[in-house]
Formats: sequence, C-alpha cells, structure tokens
Amino acid sequence: MKLFKYGITLERLKEEDIELVRLWRNSDPVRLNMKYRDLISPEQQKQWFQSINNFQNNFLLIHYKDEKIGLLNDKNVDWEARTSESGIFFGIPAYYNTFVPYLVSVAGIETTFFLLGWKKQFAHILHSNTNAIKFNLELGYQLCAGQEAIDHQQYEMTRESFEQKAGKVRKAVQSLITDDSQTRILFEPDDYKNSVAQKFEALLNENPHSLKREETPEGVWYR
Repeated sequence: MKLFKYGITLERLKEEDIELVRLWRNSDPVRLNMKYRDLISPEQQKQWFQSINNFQNNFLLIHYKDEKIGLLNDKNVDWEARTSESGIFFGIPAYYNTFVPYLVSVAGIETTFFLLGWKKQFAHILHSNTNAIKFNLELGYQLCAGQEAIDHQQYEMTRESFEQKAGKVRKAVQSLITDDSQTRILFEPDDYKNSVAQKFEALLNENPHSLKREETPEGVWYR
C-alpha cells in the first residue's frame, strides 16, 4: 500500500526495509525517546516484522523527495470500533525541526478521519518528551484522564479535536503544498494477500465522497 499526499509518500513497510528501520530505531535520538530503549538485534527486528505484518497494524515508511526518512504507524487497529494507536519517528535528524513532520501527520490524519471514517486515535508519549507533546497537542491530541502521574502517558484524538485544534497547521500545510492536496492510494498485490486492502476498501466504499477505484497492472488505485 502506498499513500500520496502533500509531497509525502507513505509506503507499507516491506521486509527489505526493516534493517534500515532498525538502524534508525537504535540511534540515540530515536531510542532514548521510546519506552523500550534496549538495542534491537537483526533477529529481533525480523521477529517484530513478522508480528506486525498483518491487517491489525499499518507501519508506513515515510518518503520525502525520493528519500526514506522515517516511520509512521497505526498499530492495534480495531476495524470495528475504528480506533488505533499512532506513532511517528524520523531516522534523519535534519528533518526534526522542519515542517515535514506536519506534512506527514496531516496527510495521515486527514486520510484516516475523512476518508476512512475513523473514530479515535491514541498515542503514548514519554512525559519527558516535551517536543513530541507540543507537536501532538497542536494536532488535536489530548491527555487522557488519570495520566498525569504516569511516565508513558496516553493521549487521544478525535476528528472533532483535530478539526478544532489543527486549523492553523492544516492551513499552513495546504498553502505550502498547493499542487498535491488530493489523496491517492495504491493497493499492491501483497496488500490483498494479507487482507489489508480489503479492510481499507470496505471503509472507502462506505464514504459517499470516496475516491474513484481503478484497476491497473501495478495494482488498484483510489484517486
């Protein structure tokens, strides 16, 4: 699966890229902001990939200007309740203090809530990670009740809180990328083998304003 929007490509993680992700994940700027901080071995990474390569998890490699730069995820997906837990990290430090994280997040969130009819997204953030907390609050996440004294705090976001809180961010994204605001999704053959495509298509087909479906040699497009 590949999602294209705002100059960003989000590609469902393939086994060929898990070593790159492992190197990013083991780097200090990423690892020290995670709950699990031990170094991850190649074998552990393979086991992890096998555990998440299913329709209950969507780990998406972030491409920007033909470069792989990070990972966005929606895990523990509940397709019936339409909830999931989201997370993001960048393996290229040069992108930390840029507008690229907003491009990635808004592209993903708008698709999730507006096209798929999602109800709620959760996120877990270390209490000490003030930059991530500020970033997520700007997008519409809110601290869940009873989390104040917890180190690894849970936040939640709804479509309503996203629309209320992220207005300035969305307007800035849309003004910055004026020629690529239309969502395009490509489902590849492997996405049908693990039932990911079928899950997404069922939700897309519920939306009266959904994208047009087109079968091509490279896969099924919605655009």
